[in-house]
Amino acid sequence: MRLVSGKTTAEDSFIDFDLRPRCLSEFIGQEKIKDNLKIAIVAAQKRDEPLDHIILYGSPGLGKTTLAYIIAAEMGVNIKVSSGPAIERTGDLAAILTNLREGDILFIDEIHRLSRAVEEKLYPAMEDFVFDIFLGKGPAARNLRLTLPRFTLIGATTRFALLSPPLRDRFGMTYHLDFYDEAAIQKILERSAAILNVKAEREGLVLIAQRARGTPRVANRLLKRIRDYAQVMADGVVTKEVALEGLSKLEIDSVGLDDIDHRVLHTIIDKFDGGPVGLDTIAASINEDADTIMDVYEPYLLQLGFLERTPRGRVAARLAYEHLGLPYKKDIQPQPSLWNQKQS
Repeated sequence: MRLVSGKTTAEDSFIDFDLRPRCLSEFIGQEKIKDNLKIAIVAAQKRDEPLDHIILYGSPGLGKTTLAYIIAAEMGVNIKVSSGPAIERTGDLAAILTNLREGDILFIDEIHRLSRAVEEKLYPAMEDFVFDIFLGKGPAARNLRLTLPRFTLIGATTRFALLSPPLRDRFGMTYHLDFYDEAAIQKILERSAAILNVKAEREGLVLIAQRARGTPRVANRLLKRIRDYAQVMADGVVTKEVALEGLSKLEIDSVGLDDIDHRVLHTIIDKFDGGPVGLDTIAASINEDADTIMDVYEPYLLQLGFLERTPRGRVAARLAYEHLGLPYKKDIQPQPSLWNQKQS
């Protein structure tokens, strides 16, 4: 697993549990989302109603699951957690929904991966809080309608475009989690260092924040690795020098790119003259899955301005050449006009 990937690993489950904020006041960053959620939560509590259904989307590691737990805590209700791939049959969905209590929150991660049959059963549950079960087959079949408690569905996805319009339209609130700025990541690292009892100087945390790709999960993961390096190779304190040496050992450059990011950029520049080149071609060239490149690698490269998406494929931008120390050869030369061709 890549160190700078936002996807969850087995180790992250323990890190997330210890470092996860418990309320909105502890959650750092995403200020607009927090403000809107505060208003929605207070209004729902005053009306003694559950919240509208919420969809959270953005790159992995930005805090979608954390926000779902915080919303449940702020509302004072229980939360049931599942994922799109785990709900294989309509019976699985029925078992989950019928075990909810009034006002509870159902959190479905990777909701875009729900099967069509399960998704269609979810529509009446979200709108009318009922679930239809068909008993028997053929002419003798009959419909049994179960009344569900009023609940809130929170869906999380990294692929918002893959949600079907009927499902997307049934969510009352839609929030996009963006990458965090360096100042927010630094605050997150300071809080995490205090919880983990890591002795760290501000300059050391600044270096880690610069390489965290704007993702809290990556920042916390890097902090643990640099903590290990400081304990073994130094006196246990994360100083600027220790952080720089540790990050160099991990092969993470000044903006948080690792070996795979460099391979993607070098493939486009060296093998395909800077592009445009198709996503599947890039994936085959570096022996990686195309969806992984699009979901995990590309968002940060796009944010940095190193990569451009065009109708014909991916193109390496000038900033990518400059970062890699390569000469930029994509300056477009003006095409000769018809008049000049006639003169010649």
